[in-house]
Amino acid sequence: MSVKLNVPGINILLVEDNLGDIRLTKEVLKEGKIRNNLSVAMDGEEAISFLKRKGEYKDAFTPDIILLDLNLPKKDGREVLAQIKGDPNLKLIPVIVLTTSNAENDIRNMYEHHANCYITKPVDFNQFINVIRSIENFWLTIVKLPKNEY
Repeated sequence: MSVKLNVPGINILLVEDNLGDIRLTKEVLKEGKIRNNLSVAMDGEEAISFLKRKGEYKDAFTPDIILLDLNLPKKDGREVLAQIKGDPNLKLIPVIVLTTSNAENDIRNMYEHHANCYITKPVDFNQFINVIRSIENFWLTIVKLPKNEY
């Protein structure tokens, strides 16, 4: 049993189309030390609509952090990252690329477009859980995140 710290919640946007990865990420973050509000966008277009508060997302929160997969339907993570970092209202939001790709050109491209870190998803269930816990421990407890004023 983990104890929740008495801190304000962290708003997280998970941009992921794999239902298994979504479920696992939700479970790990729910059991974690930090209260969080997790929303999921299942494709790149939905992510951009959420971030720009368009249509059904007009009341969406501005995330404190984004977990972004690369291989998404409609608009891939590369395009999503470029749009986020090209928008003055969104560019300060840390983006963690969490993907199955281990290709050097993807890694380089994501950093060139100002990803804050790049993590290759492990295929092993327990290792995946450890990665999500590591993200929580580092990005949600150690790192000081900028206040979103958008």
